[in-house]
Amino acid sequence: MPAPDPLPDPVPLVGCPYKSDPYPLYERMREAGPVHRVLFPSGVQAWLVTGYDAAHSALNDDRLGKNHDRGNDRWRARASIMPEPQHSQLQVHLLHQDPPKHTQMRRHVSDAFAPRRIERLVPRFRRLADDLVDALPETGPTDLVAAFAAPFPFRVLAEAIGLPQELADGFDRDWGKVVQPVGPTDPGRPLYEARLHGLQSYIAEVVAHKREHAGDDLLSRLVTARDQGELSQEELDSMVFQLLVAGQEPVTNQITTSLIALFRDPAALARLRDDEALLPRAVEELLRYDSAFELTTWRFFDRDSDLHGTGVPAGDSVIVSLCAANRDPRRFTDPGTLDLDRSPNPHLAFGHGIHFCPGAALARAELRIALGTLLRRLPGLHLAVRDEDIEWTPAVLGRGTHRLPVGYDRRI
Repeated sequence: MPAPDPLPDPVPLVGCPYKSDPYPLYERMREAGPVHRVLFPSGVQAWLVTGYDAAHSALNDDRLGKNHDRGNDRWRARASIMPEPQHSQLQVHLLHQDPPKHTQMRRHVSDAFAPRRIERLVPRFRRLADDLVDALPETGPTDLVAAFAAPFPFRVLAEAIGLPQELADGFDRDWGKVVQPVGPTDPGRPLYEARLHGLQSYIAEVVAHKREHAGDDLLSRLVTARDQGELSQEELDSMVFQLLVAGQEPVTNQITTSLIALFRDPAALARLRDDEALLPRAVEELLRYDSAFELTTWRFFDRDSDLHGTGVPAGDSVIVSLCAANRDPRRFTDPGTLDLDRSPNPHLAFGHGIHFCPGAALARAELRIALGTLLRRLPGLHLAVRDEDIEWTPAVLGRGTHRLPVGYDRRI
C-alpha cells in the first residue's frame, strides 16, 4: 500500500470541501502527529493540536495562556482583526483571561449557569420551544434556522441572564458575525465595522437599562460588580458581548449539526423520536460526533516551548481541534459512527480544564429540549435539500449552517 501524500506545511484550513467535512483532513493530521502548523483564511498561521490525548493535555497545560497580550507581532499582524478601540473594549472577556483574573471573573457567572438553576428553568424553556413550533407552517418546507434554531437559543439566553423582552426584541442576529474575521482590506470590512458599532451601542443600552432597573439576574449582578469596582468597564462590556454572541450562536449551530447527523442516519432519528428517554445520552453523542465548537480560541506560550515534540515559538498561537479529538479512534471505538448508546462518552465538545464552557448545563438542556420538541411535534421531519447543497458557515472556529431547509408531514 503506497504511503499517503505528505501534508503541506502549513496545512490550509480553507475552502468549502473542508468546511463541509473536515474529518478526513483531521484523520490525516492525527495519523501524521499530534501538532501541525495550519493556515487560516485570514492569513494567520497557528499550531493545531489534533489527537485526543494531546488535546486533553493542551487544554489543561498551565503553560498555555489565553490573554492576547501574550501574542507575538506575527500573530497580532494577522489575527487581531477587530480594530481598536473595540478590540480592547470587547475582547477582555473570560475566553481571553488567565488566572487570577479569569478566576475572579468566572465567579460572577458560575451561579447563573449552575445545573440546579437551569433545571428550574426547563419548564419555561419548553414553553419557548413549543411557542416557536406553534408558529411554523402546518407543513414544510421551512428554514429551521430562521424559524427555530436561531431564535430558540436567544430566547432561552434572555431568560437565563435577565435580558428584558423589549431589549431582546432589538437584538440583530447579524451582530454575532463580528466574531468571523474580516481583514482590513476585505470588501466586507465596512459592513463588519457597522455591525461592530451596532453591537457596541446595543451593549451600552443593555448596561444602562440594567443600571436603571436592577433585578436578581446575571446582567444586573455584572453591572453592580462594575459599579462596585470588581470589574472594569471594558471587562463588563466584554462579558456582555461574550454572553450575547458566544451564549447563543454555538447552540444554534449545534442544533443544525445534530439534526443533519440524524437526517443522515434515519434509524437513529426514528429511535430517538420514539424514545425521548434516550435524549440525554443522544445529546452527548451528537456533541461528540459533530461539535459546533470545532476549534478552540487562541492560546500562547510565554517562552519558546515544546508541545508534544514540536517546538513552538513564544507568542505563536496554539489552537486545539475539539472535533479532531472527538473522532480519535484511540479514545472512541468506531468514532465515525453515530452511536446513541455510547457510554462513557468523555468528549471534549465543551473544552476541559479551567476554560470548560460555563454554559455547558444550559446548552445541554437547550439541545435536549430542541431535539425532543422538533422530533415529537414534526412527524416526518426531513432535510428538504440535497445533502451536498447544505450551506455550511465559513466561520473559522465553529461548525453549523446558515440555513436548514426541512420538510415534515404535519405540525402537531
